[in-house]
Amino acid sequence: MLNFDALPSPLWVLGTGTGVGKTFVSARIAEAWAQSAPVTYRKPFQTGVDRADDPEADATYLKRPGVTVENHILLKAPLAPLAAAQREGKTLDLAATAAWCRRPAESAHGRVLLEGVGGLMVPLAPSTHFLAWATDLKIPCVLVALGGLGTLNHTLLSAEALMLRGWRLEAVLLNPGADGATLEAAEENAAVLRGFLPVLVHVLN
Repeated sequence: MLNFDALPSPLWVLGTGTGVGKTFVSARIAEAWAQSAPVTYRKPFQTGVDRADDPEADATYLKRPGVTVENHILLKAPLAPLAAAQREGKTLDLAATAAWCRRPAESAHGRVLLEGVGGLMVPLAPSTHFLAWATDLKIPCVLVALGGLGTLNHTLLSAEALMLRGWRLEAVLLNPGADGATLEAAEENAAVLRGFLPVLVHVLN
């Protein structure tokens, strides 16, 4: 069983791709953490919105008692950060974004939760994808994946990419709610993944 409160801080919530439910999982973790300590949720890259309080912004979904939400880079086009930035004629300052991510929690006893953008290798800058950039931060993660068809390949590829770069992968979370998979199918996929991965594989419900 997965105990959200036992997950370390700071922590990345990463996904095998877009639409797997990273924000949903971030909200679940933040809500659990907020029962015992203040939570600072950070979204370093947000595309598809033009202001922090946009109803479509992931941080908007995380707003709740005990949780402070922070955005860093906002880009209007609903594209990969590199493509969205190029459309606006911008160059992302990845060093400054890394420093922003490393800042301690708002409270001395608080916890920090960070949410990625898209899949692991979404481009941030020419020749730099998210995984290459975020590896240097040395922050552990959970990996969110779909529950149904195709998730075995995507999850194993993503988990292997993380582990080969030395990431501390706390858990793989299958989210059948994101793709409409049955709980039975998700549990079957989780059982297969447990035979390949040396980490907790949990099905969300």
